[in-house]
Amino acid sequence: MAADSPDSQSGQRIDRFLWFARLAKTRSIAQTMCEQGFIRLDGRRIDRAHALVRPGNVLSLVAHGCVRVLRVEALPARRGPASEAATLYRELTPARPAETDD
Repeated sequence: MAADSPDSQSGQRIDRFLWFARLAKTRSIAQTMCEQGFIRLDGRRIDRAHALVRPGNVLSLVAHGCVRVLRVEALPARRGPASEAATLYRELTPARPAETDD
């Protein structure tokens, strides 16, 4: 069985997880995000795309100019539709208050 198989006890490569979970548009973008240090896994900075992610891990990443904090709920077997990808993680980022025109 492959080391980054979803059924594996060792976890899944973080670049694959980001791509499968639709947090990165392509796998090469996910690899670049990791290598440039834009991702934190359980509070520690990731600088390699082969770092392993497991259910229960907390990811912090910058997306569209804001920081997102996510808890990994499951490891995907494929890159499925957005509705399926949304079940792979739970958003922990506090909701930002709506801006008003006062």
